[in-house]
Amino acid sequence: MSTLAIVMIVKNEEKSLSRCLKQAAGLADKLYITDTGSTDRTREIAAAYGAAVTEYVWNQDFAAARNFALSQSACDWNLVLDADEYLAKGSRRELEEFLKHPDRVGAIERKDYYMEELPGGRQEMAYAYSYTSRLLPRGVGYTGRIHEQVDSGLPVYPVPLLFEHDGYLRPGKAERNLAILLEEVKASPKDSYVLYQTAETLRGLKRYEEACEYYRSFYEHVPGNGVGYRANGVINYLYALIGAKAWDRALQVAAEEEGRLGSYADFHFVCGILFMQAILADTGKYISYLPRIEASYLKCLEIGEIPANQGVGGTGSFRAAYNLGTWYEVTGDTKKARAYYQKAAKEQYPPAIERLSLL
Repeated sequence: MSTLAIVMIVKNEEKSLSRCLKQAAGLADKLYITDTGSTDRTREIAAAYGAAVTEYVWNQDFAAARNFALSQSACDWNLVLDADEYLAKGSRRELEEFLKHPDRVGAIERKDYYMEELPGGRQEMAYAYSYTSRLLPRGVGYTGRIHEQVDSGLPVYPVPLLFEHDGYLRPGKAERNLAILLEEVKASPKDSYVLYQTAETLRGLKRYEEACEYYRSFYEHVPGNGVGYRANGVINYLYALIGAKAWDRALQVAAEEEGRLGSYADFHFVCGILFMQAILADTGKYISYLPRIEASYLKCLEIGEIPANQGVGGTGSFRAAYNLGTWYEVTGDTKKARAYYQKAAKEQYPPAIERLSLL
């Protein structure tokens, strides 16, 4: 039977490490934790869970640190985790069949929580799903100083593990990451993945105009298909263009991508927002897009929630239903508004519950 280790790099993670290990330790035969300079109780917590703890001098290179941590493991398989990732679904028993095939890499599913800014300055907890390659056969490591990627030509398959991730709720990491990413862009100015991650970081910091420049370069260099991050990058490019109020460019990209991304609820969702915002900004110029607002959200509901497409939770269900409700309420169709608010409220979406109480 194959052996499995959990392998981590950590720094000052006393607030999350215990929860991470408590929920995930049952998956593994061994725990290997490399500390990169903690000044809190991180190493003590790791040792309490029976981990083999090593130290590594941080040198602004995530792949190098991860590869050092992986070198400590003697197991057949290594599950690479961060301290702010918590096992929500899955067991060792469910992994056993996958572990019989060392000629592949396993991708875990991750539910990322973040704060979304709503019209009027309100904030709302939101989440998005993604797959990330983390279950590695022995000998496979990483490349890339930041947002490191698995350095392997092995095929990638999903594994039945879901982790919740709350790292995006913590301040400070974006600025740290951006400094490294900008150095990576200088070294590899046409690397679409580095450009994508730089743009994503700037968008998260609400520096939309700057983000758009990196998304534009990403869009120019990313392959037309077969790259997992392309769809998310294009959709978030549209969000950044909306943030920058670059309506013409956003509408151009949306038109170019309709054929490629037409099966993604997230694409139609952002298009619905784009059409609405453009019309509000210049009604005379963009009024022809008015019918497409309703059509976009109806298409979202027709597609539904497709986990394989990843993306923001609810764009194929309660979020689209809520936006349709607001559309019908604004246009005076209270009956339809109530029906779609009820659809969203059934999934416990707070804004829909609030609107129903006011109708």
